[in-house]
Amino acid sequence: MTRRANVPVLLAVLLTVGIGACSKKTPPVARPMPPPSATTNTPPPSPPPPPSPVAEPVPVPPEPLAEDTIGSKSLDDLNRDSPLKPLFFDLDSSEVSAEGQQLLQANAAVLKKYPTWQVTIEGHCDERGTAEYNLALGERRALSAKTYLVSLGIAADKVRIVSYGKEFPFDAGHDDAAWANNRRAHFVITAK
Repeated sequence: MTRRANVPVLLAVLLTVGIGACSKKTPPVARPMPPPSATTNTPPPSPPPPPSPVAEPVPVPPEPLAEDTIGSKSLDDLNRDSPLKPLFFDLDSSEVSAEGQQLLQANAAVLKKYPTWQVTIEGHCDERGTAEYNLALGERRALSAKTYLVSLGIAADKVRIVSYGKEFPFDAGHDDAAWANNRRAHFVITAK
């Protein structure tokens, strides 16, 4: 019996929902816009101007320098007035000093400017010491110069070394000044 008693209640609920769904709703009312102001007679603002193009610098390759006649010289002329400066060493030393590092950096800049050049670094010593000792010291000096140049980006196959020890002095004197001139690594351009 409880089921039968629930049927009229259920019908009443469905009827109420159905009537509520079918009822007419009133449409929303649009609010009127205020009239345009008669006192402002200005035209609408103009759009912003387009952005100006960015002027990028045009890369211009460097022109050959008029005074750069180094590349056109013969090997003999190049080595006579060499742009590569010699590196001097202290007595019984093959270490590159701070001044020597600056000199090698300048030489490396020249070699980078002319990448086709091949160079031989000659290691030289003063007249003191045995021939064997000076040959070994000259080789260490030339190798120190080459190693530093390679660390600066010069291709190792462009640089050769040779030691002359005390055999070919630059200064024939027999005093401290002459010996200082002979303790050096000398750069010779062997190919262009």
